[in-house]
Amino acid sequence: MKIKQTAGRDSLGEFAPEFAKLNDDVLFGEVWSSDGLSPKTRSILTITVLVSKGLIDNSFAYHLQTAKENGVTKSEIADILTHIAFYAGWPNAWAAFRMVKEVYAEDGVYGGIFGLGEPNTAFAKYFTGNSYLKPLTNPKETVFMANVTFEPKCRNNWHIHKADQGGGQILLCTDGNGWYQEWGKPAQKLHAGDVVFIPTGKKHWHGATKDGWFSHIAVECPGVNTSNEWLEPVTDEQYDRLDCTSANDKQ
Repeated sequence: MKIKQTAGRDSLGEFAPEFAKLNDDVLFGEVWSSDGLSPKTRSILTITVLVSKGLIDNSFAYHLQTAKENGVTKSEIADILTHIAFYAGWPNAWAAFRMVKEVYAEDGVYGGIFGLGEPNTAFAKYFTGNSYLKPLTNPKETVFMANVTFEPKCRNNWHIHKADQGGGQILLCTDGNGWYQEWGKPAQKLHAGDVVFIPTGKKHWHGATKDGWFSHIAVECPGVNTSNEWLEPVTDEQYDRLDCTSANDKQ
């Protein structure tokens, strides 16, 4: 997806128009937008170079925020700076950490009002990326409800809810933005407050957007002989097209 950048023109459009053009159209419009490396990898490389040169300024803050949006987590940025420190110098890393703490100050508060829960290891093989699960009810006592949280780019496989009678699932979106898609239909952008009813027999998937975390409560509708059929993953090609085309375009 081509990145649209206007910072150069906004700051230097009149004073240095050629520099502004190179910054917005070449650096971001071509280099950052090329397919050779993922945005997350480009963010990590850029942060590494800036810390190595001791450039802990407003541009570094911008690239930290971009890295966060590109999926670099708080634990990852801490490990990255710790590694860099041995090569770029301890003072540079210290200076970087001070700004990282500000940018990531609210990081880790994921999962909405119900909290993040634990890594969803039991179902990890049916997910691309990391997800977290916090059960809210006991299925032996009542309808099962759980808060599911997806890290950026995380999504579950295509799957189908089955039942001889009743069944299905309800998604109550509680935090962040995500995607829901039924087979053969356009993807639907989800926001906190949205509700999705998934009837039995519908092949579908759901998950986070590529630039942010997403949480929803999954409500298992009562039914007879309920089960889930897990199918193939949502490919990177299918997923990446969601940000390159309108959500009204079929996948």
